[in-house]
Amino acid sequence: MPLRLFNRVRVALMLVLLTSAACNMSAAPTVTPTATPTEIPTLTVTPSLTPQPTDTPTPTLTPTVTLTPSLTPTFTVTPTPSNTPGAVATFTYYDNTNFIEAPDNILSLLNSPLLAYLNTNNRDTVGDARTPQPGNDIEVLYYVSPTAANGRIPILQFEAATGADVFISQNGRSIAYMRPSNNPAVSGLYLVDLEIGITGRILPIDTLTQRGIYSEPVWSPDGEQLAVVLATGYDLDIFTIRHDGTNPTNITNHGSYDFFPSWSPDGQYLMFVSDRLRCPSWIPGEPGSCDGSTDTPTGGNVFVMDITTRQVTQVSDVWVSEPPRWLNPRQVVYAAGDPLFGDPERSLWITDVVSGDSRQLLNGADPLKLAESWSPTGQQVIYQAAGASSEIVLAGLGGEETGRIRDLIFTRYGMSAAWSPDGTRIAIGGIGSDCPYGVIVYDSNLNNIASGNPPPSMCEPAFSPDGRWIVFTGVSPSVDGRMDVYLANSNGFGASNITSALRGNIHLIGWIGGQG
Repeated sequence: MPLRLFNRVRVALMLVLLTSAACNMSAAPTVTPTATPTEIPTLTVTPSLTPQPTDTPTPTLTPTVTLTPSLTPTFTVTPTPSNTPGAVATFTYYDNTNFIEAPDNILSLLNSPLLAYLNTNNRDTVGDARTPQPGNDIEVLYYVSPTAANGRIPILQFEAATGADVFISQNGRSIAYMRPSNNPAVSGLYLVDLEIGITGRILPIDTLTQRGIYSEPVWSPDGEQLAVVLATGYDLDIFTIRHDGTNPTNITNHGSYDFFPSWSPDGQYLMFVSDRLRCPSWIPGEPGSCDGSTDTPTGGNVFVMDITTRQVTQVSDVWVSEPPRWLNPRQVVYAAGDPLFGDPERSLWITDVVSGDSRQLLNGADPLKLAESWSPTGQQVIYQAAGASSEIVLAGLGGEETGRIRDLIFTRYGMSAAWSPDGTRIAIGGIGSDCPYGVIVYDSNLNNIASGNPPPSMCEPAFSPDGRWIVFTGVSPSVDGRMDVYLANSNGFGASNITSALRGNIHLIGWIGGQG
């Protein structure tokens, strides 16, 4: 047994003893060697201590040491009133705990940008190139360096049903994921800490989709805290919890619906959307409460909370129904109007959270401004103008139009644009599987730099934090007609398929690491 893993196990066991004296360790586990996956030559797997499991184990690409005793829950959310429905979620301190054996150099690798993606149901055999057959029922999270795209590193393995419910911190060291299961003993929200090499459940819940409003968990910029939306009684609240599973805190604690949390780039503020001005409470019988049987929350106003003082400030007077975004540490942008619910206008707004100055951008033509993407400086925005026709517009903050593209036609909400970190290039593609064009890159004046026809098509492009690479998903008919992950240089040339060897269903999470 490697000394590093031995020390890690010893430390973890000491933590368990300190946390709960009532917990007793099980009998000594037996030594069981685990084979190294042949598809990943760069990772060397060593034998690990593995207790005899009580349930049918899920196959893993990385060896684990599993703690069999359950840890006593130490953190409990404040109980809801007796007249409210449903049980209150109880936070625990890492039950269902496993140690993970990530490569020794994983933390140093995260000093440079890496790609993160999921591979589900790796296809061991292909009977028909157009109809590949799944060879397993697992999902694997990989980290990949763009300079060694074939040297992928497996980080975690899940049941295939986990889907895309995996959320990674910007620095790549902390991971949150949902583990679905019919067994309440294992289903819930899990955290991973790659620095200490441990994963475990911190919240026994069945779903993060709460009452029709879906808000993804979001990590703070330093990866120290996770913000998650949970149902508390009749309403929704935002909770924060540390990356090690400690200090769960209901930071909004209001009778309204609070959702769409978003951290400022410096971590000082947490922005969210709330219907508290329209519905101060959803508890039946309370003054000003809304009727949950007839009303359905579809949005709210934008608010910002100072994380240190917990002071909450209203940001928008207009109603929004989609997540707002941080432009920089002090300015936020958001869209008002909802064309899906009969509002023919969709306007863009910008607010300074310190001064409170708020103004509408881009008045006038193009009533529907969709799929907007802001330049790194916040001085330009590219969006899809959906009126009598669908065109792409580049404009300044004063509303002045600086460029328009008429030969790229996307369906409504179908465009996805990404700016390079220095603001000199714009990559334009589609979303989902609707990607009608090849690789397209423009400069900041909408002068064409690179363009090509499928294959591959370009969906949801993203520049690396250092600006050297563009990653995107696309369909290559020469493989099997499925979506793969492609990598090109910053000008859009030299695109290569970096996931074809996996032969599974690929979900691109995006860029992580590169923060020094």
